[in-house]
Amino acid sequence: MEALRADPSLDAKALARWMDEAGLPGRGSNLEWSFISGGSQNEIFEIRRGELHCALRRPPDGAPADRDGGILREWRIIAALSGTDVPHTQAIAVCPRPEVLGRPFYLMGFVEGWSPMSTKGWPEPFDRDLVARQGLAVQLVDGIARLGSVDWRAKGLDDLGRPDGFHDRQVPRWTAFFERIRGRALPGMDEATAWLAAHRPIDYRPGLMHGDYQFANVMFAPGAPARLAAIVDWEMGTVGDPKLDLGWALQAWPEDTNDASSALGYVDITGMPGRNELLRYYSEVSGRQVDDIDYYLILARWKLAIVLEQGYQRAGDDEKLQAFGPVVLDLMRRAAELAESTDYR
Repeated sequence: MEALRADPSLDAKALARWMDEAGLPGRGSNLEWSFISGGSQNEIFEIRRGELHCALRRPPDGAPADRDGGILREWRIIAALSGTDVPHTQAIAVCPRPEVLGRPFYLMGFVEGWSPMSTKGWPEPFDRDLVARQGLAVQLVDGIARLGSVDWRAKGLDDLGRPDGFHDRQVPRWTAFFERIRGRALPGMDEATAWLAAHRPIDYRPGLMHGDYQFANVMFAPGAPARLAAIVDWEMGTVGDPKLDLGWALQAWPEDTNDASSALGYVDITGMPGRNELLRYYSEVSGRQVDDIDYYLILARWKLAIVLEQGYQRAGDDEKLQAFGPVVLDLMRRAAELAESTDYR
């Protein structure tokens, strides 16, 4: 067994034995592995054995026990997406037992593509060709439009979430969460919270949702035109309101993307379609109306601010988590400003 990178470690012999027991391709072949990414988050390894080329995903050593359930939740989702038109990684095999590698894990097809989080700026030709770059935004929105159209009941995901009362629970649940981690006041929170509590979407059709949908959690196929290769990182996946994924992706998206390099913070969206054009596209593909999008934008900003505030409150000397501080304040301020200005009733 050859380790192409030894940190973090992977017990290749144990993995090979399990793969043989599971009847996977490559029996008798040398198993090669390399570490792709991870740390405090779930670890991903590239695996090669014979003709099998895949990726292994597992919680890191020392992660809370509930991460094990999260890994199995992710597996359920990607397995359920088989046969759909949603870009996703192929579900190959799952091991729910920690005895093999210390934590449950699953194997998924290796995606030949790139992530905006693994490139320094957009790769060619999207770095210079603004017409080609527009396709990245369209494909991003297309992914969640298709995801929200999956027949989750037919795919056996009835118990994945609690779609009934989804919006009734958002404000009480996340307000209570904030009170548990509160370390400071967030200006605008009272106003945004009151607005959300007093309003509901015009209509609500449950569907499969990602929970953290953005450029950071998708992969694109190499070259142009832009093509979404896979939606990844499903730990927040549930059955809820797919339009919250849309609000999450577009919560900082401007109408005018000229010179909008800092709008999303980590990617340059200059030259991409404006928010209204993307909303129209989503509505056409998904069949869902977007007249109440302000509700989802406010909810996304408000909820993301609370999620990031937890990281900020436990930052200590961690500069990455410390940087969440002003981001949280900006998110909550913009949530309150939109709540004050919207005509949505």
